[in-house]
Amino acid sequence: MTDHWDRTVDVLVAGSGAAGLAAAITAAAAELDVLVVESTARWGGTTSISGGGLWMPANPLMLRDGVPDSAEEALRYMDEVIAETGPASSPERRRAYVDTAPEVVAFLGRKGVRWRRSPDYPDYYPDRPGGKVGRAIEAAPFNTKLLGDFYASARSKESGIPVPLMTDDVWLLSRAWSTPSGFVRGARFVFRTLGQFAAGKRPAGVGGALASSLMHVVRSQQTPVWLSAPVTDLITEDGAVVGAVVDKDGRKQNVRARRAVVLAAGGFANNAEWRRKHHGIPGYSSAPEGDQGTAIEAGVRAGGALALMDDAWWGASLLNPDGKAMFLVSERSFPFSIIVDANGERFTNESASYIDVGHAMLEHDVAGPMWMVSDVRHTRRYLNSALVGQTKKWMKAGLLIQAPSLQTLAEGMGVEPARFRAAVERFNGFARTGVDEDFGRGRTVYDNYYGDPRVKPNPNLGPLEKGPFRAVRVYPGDLGTKGGLLTDEHARVLREDGTVIPGLYAAGNTTASVMGRTYPGPGSTIGPAVVFGYRAARHAAAGQASMP
Repeated sequence: MTDHWDRTVDVLVAGSGAAGLAAAITAAAAELDVLVVESTARWGGTTSISGGGLWMPANPLMLRDGVPDSAEEALRYMDEVIAETGPASSPERRRAYVDTAPEVVAFLGRKGVRWRRSPDYPDYYPDRPGGKVGRAIEAAPFNTKLLGDFYASARSKESGIPVPLMTDDVWLLSRAWSTPSGFVRGARFVFRTLGQFAAGKRPAGVGGALASSLMHVVRSQQTPVWLSAPVTDLITEDGAVVGAVVDKDGRKQNVRARRAVVLAAGGFANNAEWRRKHHGIPGYSSAPEGDQGTAIEAGVRAGGALALMDDAWWGASLLNPDGKAMFLVSERSFPFSIIVDANGERFTNESASYIDVGHAMLEHDVAGPMWMVSDVRHTRRYLNSALVGQTKKWMKAGLLIQAPSLQTLAEGMGVEPARFRAAVERFNGFARTGVDEDFGRGRTVYDNYYGDPRVKPNPNLGPLEKGPFRAVRVYPGDLGTKGGLLTDEHARVLREDGTVIPGLYAAGNTTASVMGRTYPGPGSTIGPAVVFGYRAARHAAAGQASMP
């Protein structure tokens, strides 16, 4: 406890990604005095550089379009794919999530967020009971000029997508020059982009659009946002959190929070010490540099329990010559490619959900490098933005190998040529029959989403026959960590004994995920971040977290 307060608010929000901004908007809408603090010099968090999708079952846009869905169907699906993973994904939290998703979409829509559906994007296990196509939504491209000079400090300005790109575009743009549907979407995207710039707009797409849309609401509510202002500790009184220590401009400030402190400051993806401790690897993450686990650590010091610390939002990634991780989604799923281990053999369904591919990479018991191998048709037909104009740089770093034959490619990869050749020939046989007898690649509509419909009989299988061939090194990367503070259905932080820490809430990657160890559908990170940020602020606003 402290006798000195530098500032007093009703709700203090740590973090400026989707979870934190949703909490701030909700609290301000309840006429509470809110302060948002961001640990880095740029606002928007991991949300800004993400695909920007939200997995929102039974959302109003689905109902508007006549697509049937319900909370019960979503719960059945979650129960099927998540199974039992402990209190982080308790029945109460799952129910709270599916019940609140439509409500928060409507609420933020009323506040000015322009939502769009991704009607063709399937759940990641669409063949399981309750699985659907089209539950994902995203923010429409946003004109960042509406944020004025404040946009200069946006993370998306530095590393986002400065064009009106939407998640619903990506699957088709990746094959814009190889399929008619891709070409048509590419043409529409070009005209949309030209139209935005001709109208004098400064568009942001995907995650940048979502973060900017939310921040525009926050700014319109006149909520202050402090940058370069990390929460370094929580202040407690009689077991309740009553405020936080914020390091602003090099000066420690004690900020009192009459109703709540909401921790929404990301996970620990770039904390190498924690990554080695909990994951056994240094981490190859696409998350921003501020993902250091400081909010989680502060919550633990206040008595918070932890869960799922050994897991992350995994996925195969490239590591460019500068050391930056680049997440693979469509590239590994398109035909004429496979992923092999250090023996030159396949070990997973390359078109599966990225978290399943990531888990397979981590659990595979063959030590050594892994490679995504492709023939020239993959190179010519499908977009791999990481390698465009950069092949010499990648080859010099030993991360990319090109060879005229599979024999010489195997030698460059350091794998036994005969074993590699046998693995490729086996896969080529599956490509001709259309059935992957080893791993079931191309079996579901999710697999097919990032496939090529021109390739028959299976849009995800194409034989590796035509050189030159490529092999690019792949790593078990991630979009962020999945473990953190344990919370209840109101986003209240829990102690080890299951009791609530009064005044302390958390959402987003600061918490152990309601999705457990899997990834049910597109936007399963940001969807819960927004829902539980909203629920935290709503609970605090109801007065149930009021501090003396």
